[in-house]
Amino acid sequence: MKRFRRLRSSEAMRSLVRETRLSKDMLIYPIFAAEGENIKNPVPSMPGIFQYSVDRLDEILTQITERGIAGILIFGIPKHKDALATSAYDDNGITQQAIRHIKAAAPGLLVIADVCLCEYTSHGHCGMVCGHEIQNDETLPLLAKMAVSLTKAGADIIAPSDMMDGRVAAIREALDSAGFRNTPILSYSAKFASAYYGPFRDAAGSAPQFGDRRSYQMDPANGREALREIADDIDEGADMVMVKPALAYLDVLHAARERFGLPIAAYNVSGEYAMVKAAAANGWIDERRIVMENLTAIRRAGADIIITYHALDAAKWLEEA
Repeated sequence: MKRFRRLRSSEAMRSLVRETRLSKDMLIYPIFAAEGENIKNPVPSMPGIFQYSVDRLDEILTQITERGIAGILIFGIPKHKDALATSAYDDNGITQQAIRHIKAAAPGLLVIADVCLCEYTSHGHCGMVCGHEIQNDETLPLLAKMAVSLTKAGADIIAPSDMMDGRVAAIREALDSAGFRNTPILSYSAKFASAYYGPFRDAAGSAPQFGDRRSYQMDPANGREALREIADDIDEGADMVMVKPALAYLDVLHAARERFGLPIAAYNVSGEYAMVKAAAANGWIDERRIVMENLTAIRRAGADIIITYHALDAAKWLEEA
């Protein structure tokens, strides 16, 4: 009889033979920078998550740096929105201002800049609109301008999340032409049209004003197509790729890890976070154990980088372990 239990007899023994290990330097914490002053607005559907104006960003930056988290993924919330998303590529836009502040206040912190137009358009879609149709090719130059503007502000990594075809190539060409050949691209390559994004749209004010995003984000039923999307983004110049959401798509994450050798990120998204927080608030689950189990599953499936709203708590728990 095999005695598998021999290696489970104590915490020290279990730790010694543990196959999958988490570390806080693989965690990325999303933050929301809001235009205005003295803003710290709670996001009702995401307990513990806030929108911050630039003058109050140091409150969260201090926590992030003290916990030893690798970096942040930044989203901007502008006051002005229009059909051409002009605030997205304004060199003095809210996201650009926030990045400059972050790089001055916490120069060692990696800043990943989300590149998408949805937070900046009056209609809430990720690309230009003609009637009710999202225009792919017409959107690419604006995404490229946004990427260059955010890099000029100090972003370390550019992360296009729009899911327009060809955007990685357009952004790579624009960055190279602007002298930013060494700026890496982390592409949201396998981004699914998921119901798990609901709370994020409260946080970022980015709900579409008509229709939905299923004509450009991926069908949740399609795993093989996700691998084609990833391969195409790599061919276009992506340095890292992402699977989003994480927990409902661990099979896609694992398949990508088996096939591709470059770094892979997984985004533990707002709905996944909100469900854990709601169940924990009702006393139905042990929040710490659930969070660490979820993050371990994401890591075990193949993620090198985990973007999660649990990052601050997870880093603390990892220190205590």
